[in-house]
Amino acid sequence: MTRPASVLNETLTADAALRARAARVVPGGMWGHLNAARLPEGYPQFFASAQGCRIRDVDGREYIDFMCSWGPVLLGHRHPEIEAAAQAQAALGDCFNGPGEVMVDLAEDLVAMVPHADWAMFQKNGGDATTACVTIARAGTTRRKVLVARGSYHGALPWCSPSLIGVTSEDRAHLVHFDYNDVASLQAAVTDAGNDLAAILVTAFRHDMGRDLELPTVEFAQAARAACDAAGAALIIDEVRAGLRLDLGGSWEALGVRPDLAAWSKAIANGHALAAVTGNDRFRDAATKVFVTGSFWCGTVAMAAARATLRIARETGVPAHLHAMGLRLRDGLAALADQHGVAIRQSGPPQMPLVLFDDDLDVRKGRAFCSAALRHGAFFHPQHNMFLSAAHGPADIDEALEAAAQGFRAVRELR
Repeated sequence: MTRPASVLNETLTADAALRARAARVVPGGMWGHLNAARLPEGYPQFFASAQGCRIRDVDGREYIDFMCSWGPVLLGHRHPEIEAAAQAQAALGDCFNGPGEVMVDLAEDLVAMVPHADWAMFQKNGGDATTACVTIARAGTTRRKVLVARGSYHGALPWCSPSLIGVTSEDRAHLVHFDYNDVASLQAAVTDAGNDLAAILVTAFRHDMGRDLELPTVEFAQAARAACDAAGAALIIDEVRAGLRLDLGGSWEALGVRPDLAAWSKAIANGHALAAVTGNDRFRDAATKVFVTGSFWCGTVAMAAARATLRIARETGVPAHLHAMGLRLRDGLAALADQHGVAIRQSGPPQMPLVLFDDDLDVRKGRAFCSAALRHGAFFHPQHNMFLSAAHGPADIDEALEAAAQGFRAVRELR
């Protein structure tokens, strides 16, 4: 029987027991962003199941999920049509000596859906895709310098990892930095790169952790496109986090700016492990010549799931639904904050919201809010952008707002 999230277990929880076991056999008990996330008190590390917009931890507590597995779940956990497509393919096999027909089908789907794309190739993780884009850009231009925005996240490989531990200066020798949305800074970086400019790599919008999110300005997007055109360099958009949530054709479509290459992952297969690079014909030959590969990159099950995901997203107008539910959440949080006399800042697209508290450099307020909301059934994050899925409906948002009200009470009591 499922216990409500508000019930606290006085004994050693299953989550705590798993953490203790993991600490003995896994370095630090956990790695990467799940270790660095520093979730608030009471947050589980281990989960047992999920369905729709709800997740259940190993202690049986259920939450309305606003992290969507850190972005991959677009249509809801265990979406029946997607799982049916994946299971049908799994019955035939997943890892062969080469790809299945589904790879060609999926590439055709992406080329038909994404306006800038003349071709597609597949990987497994977002870092695979961003690295492939950079490699293809360098091969196609025979240059080395890649411009990236300060603080932007493009993966956990040495050339782009947010951590410098174990990374050498040589790994980043040909990165040149600029400030996101700052045209003058971008142009200065272009000048610094000179005749060695291979690519400008930008996230769909500025989503650095722990700071207000920024949508790209038209002027910035146009300046990036113009700089690449003038230099013969590649404009790369990192769609790994935002892809499919803002616009099915690409996050910069509304700005009228299209990239030469784009990196996709997370949402494209609704939780099944898949990434993709899409590109235009200018970089087709380079994509043919570079050596990028992985033992599981041709796995057919995730590709079948991706085909179903893209089809459902097209047929049901997913970005519009996410936008509507995100606005409902945003408006509700604003009203609750005003009601409780708590100052918050909400930024980013409604589909991928971020909520920060004023005067909260140590994130004490954010953590208090999230811990209290969690106890009442809503899984928020105090610093990272969150994610809406197509499974979130009005009733789910309203239920989450009831939990959020408890969070605002907890913040008010800190004073």
